[in-house]
Amino acid sequence: MIQFHATTICAVRRGPNDVAIGGDGQVTMGETSIMKNSAKKVKKIYGGNVLTGFAGTVSDAFSLTEKFEKKLEEHGGNLKRAAVDLAQMWRSDHGMRNLEALMIVADQDDLLVISGTGEVIRPDQDVVAIGSGGNYAYSAASALFNHTEMTAEEIVRESLSIAASICVYTNDHITVEKLEDQSKEAEDGE
Repeated sequence: MIQFHATTICAVRRGPNDVAIGGDGQVTMGETSIMKNSAKKVKKIYGGNVLTGFAGTVSDAFSLTEKFEKKLEEHGGNLKRAAVDLAQMWRSDHGMRNLEALMIVADQDDLLVISGTGEVIRPDQDVVAIGSGGNYAYSAASALFNHTEMTAEEIVRESLSIAASICVYTNDHITVEKLEDQSKEAEDGE
């Protein structure tokens, strides 16, 4: 069986108006071949109010992202309720149990990791990373989060760059999405 190795996704929340998620673009087939350098594995959903990123099989992750957005709509944008509902469905649905992916989801209030084993994890601090280079990105992001004044986006970019310099399944083609400052948008709309 041909295996596609995961990617590296990192997310940081420095408060309600400073939330970012990023990922590298590498898709690796087997142990020796890079199939794509510029895959996009992070995106905004639910009207730009929620960020998602995935590590794992790309088609499975797309399917999960669509299901998660439907759960958000069912729960009126409540991230925690949608995440728990998706995790329960993922674990109990026979067809979904075989999906191989992890997701990070974030809004202005929360940062969560969702797994197929039914887990919804809220990290101790608002820094998380998953995928092949996740441990490297997490270590870098945690240090930068705790010892610098860098923005969420700056921390995500630098952490992914560090992971790319160490992990062979992570490249430096980095895509970052961030939530817009809702208070600023409200002022602009007046």
